[in-house]
Amino acid sequence: MEKRPRAGDGDGGGGEASGSVGGGLVDTLPEALLVEVVGRVGLEGACSAAASCRALRSAAGAALSSVTSLDLSEFPPTNAILNRILAGNDTLRSLTVNCSLLDDSAVAAIAKGSLHELSLLKCSSFSAFLFVAIGGRCTNLRSITLEMAISEGSESFAICRNSIAHIFKGCDYLENVSLKFPLLAPGFIDFDSLVPVIPGTIKVLLLQYVTNWQAKILFPVSPSLKTPFSDSLESLSLVLDIITDELITFITTSLSNLLELCLEDNPGSETDLHNDLSNIGLQAIGICKNLTHLSLTRGKQNCSSTFRRVNDFGILMLAEGCKKLQTIRLGGFSKVRDAGYAALLHSCKDLKKFEVSTASCLSDLTCLDLDETATKITEVRLVCCGLVTSETAISLSSCTNLEVLDFSGCRSIADSGLSSICHLSKLTLLDLAGSDITDAGLSAIGHGSCPISSLCLRGCRRITNNGIGSLLCGSGTINKTLVMLDIGNVPRISGRAVSLIAKHCEQIYSLCLRNNLLFTDQCLEILGSVQHKNPLRMLDLSYCSRLSRSFLRQFDLPLFRGLRWLGVGKNVLERRGNTPTVAEILERRPGLTICANACEMGCRNQCHRDVRAQAQ
Repeated sequence: MEKRPRAGDGDGGGGEASGSVGGGLVDTLPEALLVEVVGRVGLEGACSAAASCRALRSAAGAALSSVTSLDLSEFPPTNAILNRILAGNDTLRSLTVNCSLLDDSAVAAIAKGSLHELSLLKCSSFSAFLFVAIGGRCTNLRSITLEMAISEGSESFAICRNSIAHIFKGCDYLENVSLKFPLLAPGFIDFDSLVPVIPGTIKVLLLQYVTNWQAKILFPVSPSLKTPFSDSLESLSLVLDIITDELITFITTSLSNLLELCLEDNPGSETDLHNDLSNIGLQAIGICKNLTHLSLTRGKQNCSSTFRRVNDFGILMLAEGCKKLQTIRLGGFSKVRDAGYAALLHSCKDLKKFEVSTASCLSDLTCLDLDETATKITEVRLVCCGLVTSETAISLSSCTNLEVLDFSGCRSIADSGLSSICHLSKLTLLDLAGSDITDAGLSAIGHGSCPISSLCLRGCRRITNNGIGSLLCGSGTINKTLVMLDIGNVPRISGRAVSLIAKHCEQIYSLCLRNNLLFTDQCLEILGSVQHKNPLRMLDLSYCSRLSRSFLRQFDLPLFRGLRWLGVGKNVLERRGNTPTVAEILERRPGLTICANACEMGCRNQCHRDVRAQAQ
């Protein structure tokens, strides 16, 4: 009898039965049953099954050929891998791909006529053929996301600029369009050729990065010049160079059915006061009586400018006009005080999500006496609000349905605030980055009943290893529910805390240790050796200066066998002795992505080629 691989060989595990016996038993099972079983374990499980024996390999191929939804965003497949996964599949309706390693050789596999949803992330090496193929073959497409990772001046830059219109010419049923170009200068998209061919079926539109004047081309005030999608568009998201009153007037006048409006700007320098957003713009938004989601933010990528012409009066007019708001996100309104923010909380009776960032005048008075809002609100984010203290946390403890609470950058949040919220029965995300909490506060959470799955303690400089012990060894629920933990930039956290995490929270799949000055190769070895039952998926080690130049040897199999993303930041990587190189590790672990750009976990907000792509 031919000897077959053991059932565990595909993922580095072992089995008790011999390979021949295991394979023989599998071969006796009906093919339809094998296909059904393999089809339910997901892509990773199917690939592991395919490596086990011929019967499962055949079943995996059949299962993959019939899947209708596939998400390959966690790791970048090569052309060969993608072509093999998608070969023979004529039923795929939804596809998401990290395209860092892909070029035109994968276009035929991607552009399937059965697709209704297509998301292509980190595209860097495609030519115009991609856009022509999508427009020509994907005629049933309803939703498309394109995230381009190309630099200005490159050959791909010029090609893409003039080729996007091909998609709209062939896809007549598009409802959701997202075009992201985060690394390019404003003005990349050729609107003269793009606007006339955008179908009138569009309901959701996201454009990043566009200029103010380009956006005004999309939404002319004159009824005779209205674009075909003016009556159908319900959700608009734009990332601009500057938000102005004139632009908002154009938008609100042109889009009568608007339900969601998200505008973010990133001025290259201090804005001209006479051309900046003012109370007039807020009043114009107020005419959209049916608006349910509003986001107005000013980024700080190039300067620290804020919306200096908007004050409480503008926010009060907005609150009076948009009483149906369910989500509010405001950032960079330095002149708005408690009266304005409180007006939004009390006027919008259906409010569920409230986020304010970089608000130097927002204090504890904003969240006093929430009344009806307290029972409906599920998410509160107060980011970098210097006047917010633990009194706000105490006020929010009345929000019994609160699921997300973000106090990142609020330095005056202390232990007393945690004691008041540690029994919120639905709280799953808590962000305390940069706060003034101590080990006593962590002990309160550790003995509380919050089902917290994501906890951020980055920059909490007063907590120690003892605090981590109290958090994870308490009588509460967090040691059973925690799956994402960020303890980066905490100076007194050492290998002892990491050991406690590995021992008491085996379910953690995302761990951030960036800028940890006490984390060494030995700590890394301990973490890798105990993560065998339910291993880490994502690990951030950026700026861990005490790691040796050969620390990558810890990531050679079998340690960290479940890892899918590794952040190494600006750590020095150097081959010493038998230490494998980055390229060698990636070759042995095709499901792993290594990021050397110091991105936040998973590079979710970045659009660059990762180390895997650079190592080819």
